[in-house]
Amino acid sequence: MATLRKLGRPTDQRTAMLRSLVTNFLKHGRIETTFYRAKETKNIAEKMITLAKRGDLHARRQVLSYVHEEEVVKNLFDNIAPKYAERNGGYTRILKTGPRRGDGAEKAILELV
Repeated sequence: MATLRKLGRPTDQRTAMLRSLVTNFLKHGRIETTFYRAKETKNIAEKMITLAKRGDLHARRQVLSYVHEEEVVKNLFDNIAPKYAERNGGYTRILKTGPRRGDGAEKAILELV
């Protein structure tokens, strides 16, 4: 997955962080993180949902190569993807929640529509 932002991390750490964010987002349906992390997570999560809408074995394996928790992938294919069958993209929304207390980073909530 190509990313636009470096998010202040080396490539391996950034990839691991985004995989973790996407997995947790698909598991819980919403996460709270910084605004730019939410934007990157949104891009990848929407690609995963679009793959899940295809529903074939190859798509499932592609999602499994990024999201490591099998129960999350099962939930994505069985529950989340059918919900958006009629929708062409735009499965998520980002709500800004203001600056973080410690360092002033812009926080946001990423959630499924």
